[in-house]
Amino acid sequence: MSETHEAGQLDMLPGLRASVAGGRARRGEAEMRRRHEEEPAEVDPVARVLVDVPLAHLDRPFDYLVPQSMDDAVQPGIRVKVRFAGQDVDGYVVERAPGTDHDGRLTPLRRVVSPERVLTPEVEQLTAAVAARYAGARADVLRLAVPPRHATTEKADREPRPAGLTSTLAQAQAAWSGHPAADSFLARLEEGAAPRAVWQALPGADWTVLVAHAVARTRAAGKGALVCVPDHRDVTRMAAALDQVLGEGQHAVLTADQGPAKRYAAFLAALRGDVHVVIGTRSATFAPVRDLGLVVMWDDGDDLHSEPRAPYPHAREVLLTRADQQGCAVLLGGVTRTVEAEYLVRTGWAHPIAPSRTVLRERVRVDVVANDERNRGARVPGPAMGLVRRALAEGPVLVQTPRSGYVPHLACERCRTPARCGACRGPLRLTDPASPPSCGWCGVVDHRWRCGTCGAQGLRAPVLGRDRTAEEMGRMFPGHAVRSSGGDRVIAAVGEDADVVVATPGAEPPAARGYAAVLLLDTWLGLGRPDLRSDEEAVRRWFNAAALVRPQGRVVVVGDPGSPLLQSLVRWDPAGFAERELEERLSAHLPPAVRMATVTGEPEAVEEALALVTLPDVVEVLGPVPVERRQDRPEAATEVEEIRMVLRVPRSQGTALSEALLAMQRLRSARRLAAVRVQVDPHTL
Repeated sequence: MSETHEAGQLDMLPGLRASVAGGRARRGEAEMRRRHEEEPAEVDPVARVLVDVPLAHLDRPFDYLVPQSMDDAVQPGIRVKVRFAGQDVDGYVVERAPGTDHDGRLTPLRRVVSPERVLTPEVEQLTAAVAARYAGARADVLRLAVPPRHATTEKADREPRPAGLTSTLAQAQAAWSGHPAADSFLARLEEGAAPRAVWQALPGADWTVLVAHAVARTRAAGKGALVCVPDHRDVTRMAAALDQVLGEGQHAVLTADQGPAKRYAAFLAALRGDVHVVIGTRSATFAPVRDLGLVVMWDDGDDLHSEPRAPYPHAREVLLTRADQQGCAVLLGGVTRTVEAEYLVRTGWAHPIAPSRTVLRERVRVDVVANDERNRGARVPGPAMGLVRRALAEGPVLVQTPRSGYVPHLACERCRTPARCGACRGPLRLTDPASPPSCGWCGVVDHRWRCGTCGAQGLRAPVLGRDRTAEEMGRMFPGHAVRSSGGDRVIAAVGEDADVVVATPGAEPPAARGYAAVLLLDTWLGLGRPDLRSDEEAVRRWFNAAALVRPQGRVVVVGDPGSPLLQSLVRWDPAGFAERELEERLSAHLPPAVRMATVTGEPEAVEEALALVTLPDVVEVLGPVPVERRQDRPEAATEVEEIRMVLRVPRSQGTALSEALLAMQRLRSARRLAAVRVQVDPHTL
């Protein structure tokens, strides 16, 4: 190395030393600032945080240090970021505390995500109760309760709300005329009391207006209200009724399909107290309504109220739990009465509100016309056609058919054996009158089908779908427009024109002044299914369609006149049906008389799970039974076979059963064993 080069390097040393010293100083200052920022808050330096980790053995609050720099921002209910298991995760602060039971050094909070206290104490208590009731993880329930944050919406200016309309108790009681017990219920709402009722709606009445008046009486007492309905069409109708009775801008709509911005905006409107009335689908049951005074559920028998995600809570049970915790009024309404609602009446927990028999006889008439369609008879008998033809002279007619599509099932014309696909054994169907038979599973077209039982090549349609029924109606009643509603083509509403509307159950559009007549076809199809609620569901569908008839309208049912279920429709006695169904459930030890749970999974996993759980002494273990594959999923045949075990205990032991299953889930989660699916009080078995 040359002397010149060595001298140059020596000349650079002071600068390098100064740079290194400056870097050390900056790092030291940063370390000092970091230590200062991590100095604990002087008051309540510990934050208890529910972390968003859906593992059962981690389902509890964890203690974190509240840095002094975050002292003012960290409040119960806010979202935070915390370090957990080596990564940053979301969490909710549920409490500030002066100390901790943790022996080691607490990890400080990473940052405050938002100053909004999105998890209110009431909703935090409710999520804990729901998780315990359904043996699930609190993190899963919190995801149902609190929508994802939308920063732009949160920072937007709050819009002023217009003044609401003023209605009177007399107006509400007039709207509820025909329901004798409603007057005292509405009066108690206005007094700020907490009455609980199971309501059977009058056929032909606009139930949304009646609910709106009940909400108005609650608002007159200075309290909030929460209304839960099955689907978005009901939400739209309910919103229009609230605008009519309360005035525009007095409620928020909260549904899962609104999109992130609209959903979070509605959530914030209720959280901040901008509105005191929230309507929505099952996702609205956790809405943070201030001073909650009334919870309403319409048509609690609809399976849309049952959450398909873990821990599978039912919206009705969430609302009833909330009513118990917050001491608010309850109104369970519907055209029919579910067995669970009848049980509430039987035990005295709720009181019935039903129309008088005199009013019912004046409002609706139901006729049953016998038909042997399953053999050789006409699908719509002559007397039914005559009634429909006369009704079309007065207004629209609704025709309910239980199957969608054109011809959803085909059978051998000679021996009636169901026609199956030669490739995957799926059911053959017709999608339109011009297409050949195709498989409903794999879509393969079968031009040369031959019956494997008798060798015949002819096909018949044992069941006709909505579209084929609409074709038949067009031929039967020429000169009248025929409209089809169902699947992805659901009609929102119809006017007063004399049209024929063919709809599948649940897709029946309301008419402007009600239907002049309602025709129910293929009533036998809904019966006899191996399901706990098959009869209850069939009756609910018939009543819901028949209730769309206008006052003094006619309902015509094609079926067996001797059927006890159809006779309950003829007498318009849904409460009587629910009472008889409850008696059968009580004698057979079925819900709601007992509490049940299912454990589903691969055979080894289910057996292992039950070996780990300490069940109550009175438990009955039923099964195992193989889990049936969905017929519209032929690929399921390649999946691993699953089994289901059913656990049954007396209703008084339901809490003990949920606790035992939750302890089992925590143990399996900690040991990282194969997952099993636990459902407490499943909607169907």
